[in-house]
Amino acid sequence: MNNGRGAFIAVEGTDGSGKGTQFKLLAERLTAQGYEVATFDFPQYEQPSSYFVREYLNGNYGSIGEVGPYTASLFYALDRFEAAPRIRKALDEGKIVLANRYVGSSMAHQGTKFQHAEERRGYFIWLDNLEFEMLRIPRPDFSFVLRVPPETTQKLLHDRAATTGKELDIHELDLGHLQRAAEVYEDMCQLFPRDFVRIDCTRDGELIAINTVHEILWQKLGAVLPVPVKKATPAQEKNTGGIELPTVVEAKIDHSNDATVSTTEAEVITEKQVIPAGEVKQALDDLVTSMENDVFALTHGLSSARAAHVIAQLSQRGDDLRTNILAEFQDVPDTTVS
Repeated sequence: MNNGRGAFIAVEGTDGSGKGTQFKLLAERLTAQGYEVATFDFPQYEQPSSYFVREYLNGNYGSIGEVGPYTASLFYALDRFEAAPRIRKALDEGKIVLANRYVGSSMAHQGTKFQHAEERRGYFIWLDNLEFEMLRIPRPDFSFVLRVPPETTQKLLHDRAATTGKELDIHELDLGHLQRAAEVYEDMCQLFPRDFVRIDCTRDGELIAINTVHEILWQKLGAVLPVPVKKATPAQEKNTGGIELPTVVEAKIDHSNDATVSTTEAEVITEKQVIPAGEVKQALDDLVTSMENDVFALTHGLSSARAAHVIAQLSQRGDDLRTNILAEFQDVPDTTVS
């Protein structure tokens, strides 16, 4: 993200966990916030590069156990290798690259084929070297791992297949494989907490609302996003000429396990505040310098304590500071010392 480079985000997770839905929501919101977004969906089923992946998933090379993890990993790696130049180009242009599944999916699904954790971790090192060193495939800045219990996963997959008419592949048909893949994803999040962040999509056995999961993802994403190249689109602007500002009222995240940063107890509640567009601009001109540029500062019209409070609140989000700053100032007590 330095020198104008964009950011690379991968959405991983157990089958049926809603990766495709969250992938789409993130792309739409990033675009609305003024980012240029390039999306990639792996495997690239419509591309010739996925030929061996398709043959493998259709069972034409044998069962899951008959195709070794190293062989299967080559199939997926070559498909990503085909997309690598386009990913690099998008990043060099300062775009946000979103991938629906990436190397983490190979780690999880092929990692199920090892009985011993030590052997699996050796495979992780081998795959990392293959993809990122030998093939020079771009490494994501951040990978979300959406987690749904395997039993729930298989039910969701069967329901989706009944609706779409699409047959399940050899991974999706095997409950034992889904259970082992969930365990490997957990291992990955513990071993590589800077690369993989787990997002639990159920609470008390029930699926969390799609929008709630999205808000959790969006808050996490703020840590790696560069400043948008373009100004935010008026997608959230009301007909009255006001701007609808989302304000996080409560965010409870369980950090009891520092290695995985679990979000099992995460609860995000949002409310909307509508401020007339003219008032927003006038107020921000008084509070913030360089409104037309990406670099700006707070004016002397704010006490240091008041500004520190606001910055602490906004540091948990991925939203543009200039857009949200006014909403934060409305209810903050002025602690200026005379």
